Amino acid sequence: MAPVGGKPRIILTDDHTLISEGVARLLEPEFEIVGRFSDGRTLLEHAEQLEPDVVIMDLAMPYLNGIDAGQRLKALLPNTKIVVLTVCEDAEVAATVMRQWASGYLLKKSASAELLTTVREVLHGRSYVTTHLTQDLIQNFIRNPVPAEKKQLTARQREVLQLLAEGGTLKEVAKVLGLATRTVAYHKYRLMEEHGLRTNSDLVLLALAEKVISAPSNLSSKTALSSKDPVRR
Repeated sequence: MAPVGGKPRIILTDDHTLISEGVARLLEPEFEIVGRFSDGRTLLEHAEQLEPDVVIMDLAMPYLNGIDAGQRLKALLPNTKIVVLTVCEDAEVAATVMRQWASGYLLKKSASAELLTTVREVLHGRSYVTTHLTQDLIQNFIRNPVPAEKKQLTARQREVLQLLAEGGTLKEVAKVLGLATRTVAYHKYRLMEEHGLRTNSDLVLLALAEKVISAPSNLSSKTALSSKDPVRR
């Protein structure tokens, strides 16, 4: 619910400025925009201080993707409602984040009125999933009422995997994460050994499969996709 005597406080997190600006203009008459960020890592650095009632966030973001950022944010601010605003129409992804940490799931192709409805609903303690995906989610639950267990990457492995898949060198990844370069190398080679990977191409494919990146078109131009480049330092 809104704080006494004030508008509900909202943070927007999306790496597309036009989307973020458009959402802000839509929400500002009714809500207070207290922060706008372009990646999950920066969001986590500032969210606790800003005390948002709602965070609206994309899933495909650089440095730290929305799936991992949302999980960490919910642990950090359990009373904050998180709404996903994404192009991802994968019902399995929607079901996973709604089960674990999200209160709302909306597509960027949805009508603006549906975003307002979603924010109002989650502020009243209710969940909301876009009508575009409702039937898909029902079918997903019918087929898989208990999700199959699969080998899980650790939070650190997911961080390293995303940054490497976005084109970072071992040294660059180490700087972002505040780790020694040899520690990042250890995580990289453990990932490659455990999943039978040989090249940076394989790392990118794993990152796509684990949904820490959304699509090859979102990757940095530095990303090495050649099978002739098995190790990038």
